[in-house]
Amino acid sequence: MKTVPGLDRLLLLAVVALSVIGCVLVWSATSARADLTGGDPRAYLQKQIINVAIGLGLLVVVLMTDHRWVRIVAPLVYLASIGGLVLVLTMGSVVNGSKSWLMVGGMSIQPSEFAKLAVVIGMALVVAERSEGRRRGRIGLGDVVLLLLIAGVPAVLILLQPDLGTMLVLSATVFGVLAAMGTPRRWLALLGAGGVAGVVAAVTAGVLEDYQVDRFLAFIDPDLDPRGAGYNVEQARIAVGNGGMFGQGLFNGSQTRSGFVPEQHTDFVFTVAGEELGLVGAGLLIALLGIVLWRALRIAQRTDDVFGRVAAAGIACWFGFQAFQNIGMCLGIMPVTGVPLPFVSYGGSSMFASMLAVGLLLNISRRTAEAPAARLQPTSRALVPAR
Repeated sequence: MKTVPGLDRLLLLAVVALSVIGCVLVWSATSARADLTGGDPRAYLQKQIINVAIGLGLLVVVLMTDHRWVRIVAPLVYLASIGGLVLVLTMGSVVNGSKSWLMVGGMSIQPSEFAKLAVVIGMALVVAERSEGRRRGRIGLGDVVLLLLIAGVPAVLILLQPDLGTMLVLSATVFGVLAAMGTPRRWLALLGAGGVAGVVAAVTAGVLEDYQVDRFLAFIDPDLDPRGAGYNVEQARIAVGNGGMFGQGLFNGSQTRSGFVPEQHTDFVFTVAGEELGLVGAGLLIALLGIVLWRALRIAQRTDDVFGRVAAAGIACWFGFQAFQNIGMCLGIMPVTGVPLPFVSYGGSSMFASMLAVGLLLNISRRTAEAPAARLQPTSRALVPAR
């Protein structure tokens, strides 16, 4: 990698560090759980190492791909994600109340994870195509409608599973991209109001499962059902509180070793860091995630390519909101929606989609460095520069 010009080494190092820490946390969360590991304490560690290795391989492939091919395959990636979401609704497996998984051989694939990346690059491609050759830089109503349509198709399919967590991440990503593109504030306010109305309508129409509604009620009133819908958050907060400043030590967390926190190796993996590594260790995890977001926004700011700029900003919104949602539900400041912590939680689909996104970020950074200095233009506040 030393010979790759423009390689954002800090971004790559932060991602690798998060992945390594994630492997250790997953190992700690599962090593004492014979019901999960079948008696092999390293079973999930080995699986997660394989997930990381495959993810890094995908990252390198995207990094080294000619940028012209990235734009060419973007529509195919989007259509493939739609196909996967349709398949999961017709022949998917139900896990934790959501029909979100496809079983392929001995592997389980979650198409909604790849839909996040597909929506980002789909929006980036449309913005780039519509902005090239235009004299005006302001985003129009037609642009907003088209982008909402691109995001709306997979969003509806995801809501039908129902996968509320991914739906919220996707909505936040789209809203963030539209805001960064310079969409008028009144339109954003209308979109926000429409989103709230959509959630109310989904609850009223019975689209959401009862347990999902109960989670929101438990978030509003944590004492409403401490042994039911509020159990996950209650145990997660106890685990994080046990850690203190420096934690109880790896593999020594009382809540973690006892298995009191449900789904601790996936959705609640941050509680392992909080309990066993304390405020210092959990803070390091957050700092590494902050570096990833900073470098993504920096790449978006520096590139003069519209496709790259929108894609990088979309990935930053995706990672930022998903990390906030995951850590927030572990601390009780966000409702439980079941989203993984990027690069840290156990799981192949999330790891692969996130690594592909980082590969695209590194590709954009490399392309920016290779571009002649004369082509670089000052960055405006909006993602789509005036022509």
